[in-house]
Amino acid sequence: MSDNSIENLVIVGSGPAGWTAAIYGARANLSPLVFEGAGSRTMIPGGQLMFTTDVENYPGFPEGIGGIEMMMHFKNQAIRFDTRVFTEDITEVDFSVRPFRLRSSGGQEVRARTVVLATGANARWLGVPGEERLAQSGGGVSACAVCDGALPFFRSQVIAVVGGGDSAMEEALYMTKFASQVLVIHRRDELRASRIMQDRALASDKIRFLWNKVVVEVLGDEFITGIRVRDTVTGEDSALAVGGMFVAIGHDPNTAFLRGHVDLKDNGYVRLPIPWRTETNVPGVFAAGDVMDDFYRQAVSAAGTGCMAALEAERFLAHGG
Repeated sequence: MSDNSIENLVIVGSGPAGWTAAIYGARANLSPLVFEGAGSRTMIPGGQLMFTTDVENYPGFPEGIGGIEMMMHFKNQAIRFDTRVFTEDITEVDFSVRPFRLRSSGGQEVRARTVVLATGANARWLGVPGEERLAQSGGGVSACAVCDGALPFFRSQVIAVVGGGDSAMEEALYMTKFASQVLVIHRRDELRASRIMQDRALASDKIRFLWNKVVVEVLGDEFITGIRVRDTVTGEDSALAVGGMFVAIGHDPNTAFLRGHVDLKDNGYVRLPIPWRTETNVPGVFAAGDVMDDFYRQAVSAAGTGCMAALEAERFLAHGG
């Protein structure tokens, strides 16, 4: 890549959305350039699936597949079609000029005719001892029940779900299909969830609510064996035996570097003006995956929007963009 070159397609991010966009872009002879990210404590190149040990709900893998292995397949398929990759973050963008300008954490300045934003979102974690270790090792701590809850590991277990919003109620209700009991741990004595979600959860004979409690430690060496909780009123600590824990306290989209450059929703996710399209309010800039999806947040839906974004970028360029 020379200093004076103008890229047809730059993809920022490397989860299912980013790599799918790269595969489609490369097969359309757009010679995409991917900035897969430099990595941090809570997010590494490949996205949230890099912290998932077994993926059983992605079509085409009847026996399941490891999250890391799946992302390596995605990446290798993109590279096979001559996608170029930099293991750097994009830290600055200027979408007010054409070609667009992007600057990387490695000091590169790139100019691009089209850009696909696929930087994903970070699940919020509690930040307590034992949590991160057991989440990264597949030891029974997760931030997505729909992704992981059907695994044999969680079946017929007492499962803890932490949170009090709609996401927590959805996770708890989903886990009633598999768990022997679901304990909802909430720091207050009333839920933030919508009334209909509260009513569904409260009506379930498999869900028990532990009010005014916070998790202060996740117990277990190789696998979770329990959690230590603290009463927010009395300050008293107690231990609960559980066979899994799902943290459902929200996600934060990786959009800080985009503020003022594309329209964002109040919750920070990229706003898409036209339903079932991936173009942002800036013509030629597209968004795919969890960075724009605050509803589904699944690998297969992220990959689908990556495909859509690449096809839209190709058509934008074909029409003189």
